[in-house]
Amino acid sequence: MGVKIEIFRMMLYLSFPVAMFWISNQAEYFEEYVIKRKRKEFEDFKERMRIRREQRMSVESKN
Repeated sequence: MGVKIEIFRMMLYLSFPVAMFWISNQAEYFEEYVIKRKRKEFEDFKERMRIRREQRMSVESKN
C-alpha cells in the first residue's frame, strides 16, 4: 500500500506543475485574461495622461 501512495504522490507532484504550465500557455487564456486586462488598464492610463496634458497646456497658456 505504501508504494502505491508514493507513486500517486509522485504523479501528483509532477503532473500539477505541468498542467498549470500548459493551461497558462493556452492562447485563448492569454487573450482572455492578459491582453484584455492590459487594454483596459492602458485606456485608463491614456485618459489620465490626456487630462494631465490638458492641465499643463492650460497652465502654460495662462503664462
